[in-house]
Amino acid sequence: TPMLPKKNKRFSSGIPNIMDELPYIDIVVLTHDHYDHLDYKSIKKLSPKIKHFYGPLGIGRHLKKWGVAADRITELDWYESINAEGIELIFTPSKHYSGRRFSDRNLGLWGGWIIRSESVSMYITGDGGYYDVFKKIGDKYGPFDWCFSECGQYNELWRDNHMFPSESAQAAIESRAKVAIPIHWGGFTLAMHPWKEPVEQFVDSIIDSDTRVCVPHIGAIVRLGFENETHSNWYENAL
Repeated sequence: TPMLPKKNKRFSSGIPNIMDELPYIDIVVLTHDHYDHLDYKSIKKLSPKIKHFYGPLGIGRHLKKWGVAADRITELDWYESINAEGIELIFTPSKHYSGRRFSDRNLGLWGGWIIRSESVSMYITGDGGYYDVFKKIGDKYGPFDWCFSECGQYNELWRDNHMFPSESAQAAIESRAKVAIPIHWGGFTLAMHPWKEPVEQFVDSIIDSDTRVCVPHIGAIVRLGFENETHSNWYENAL
């Protein structure tokens, strides 16, 4: 078994620099308030160039505390939808939890997102264990051009909170995604598995399905319909 990186050490470098290079941003969607998804320093750094934040019920309390004006925050319940800049946003459920400390456990919601326009439809699973929600979402809202499927930071004792790679692949397939993009594995270590294991097992689990897979290099720009330009095994030679 490959040596595991130091606990909570970021696998990739240069992420703060990528934030500096981002243009003005109309919409930011947040899935929940865990530290690896809602980072104080990142919000403070990005906030001046963000027009509006969309997130689950309860997440606004953090943003307001950090200086984001209330009129730049919209909170949604599960399956609630809103039109934002001509794009439909639907907040979807997942099997997870919220809270940044013991005293605020589940004071807010958590989940994923459907983002769609007349020409494009995408699904973000959000963090969570595997269950029948993916098929329900695929049947009701699919097919999707892309599915960003949570893949990484799993453990046998955490099945209610995070999917194993084969389950992440199944979630993308059941959501009726044309292209699956595994996420939540390339940042930093939270669970006791090797860095590359999630993406390698995800690719192996989905390769025989009708759903194609795209694994962009961290920070790469991916164009809809041209996913193969950024899909490679770059991670095999990393670390």
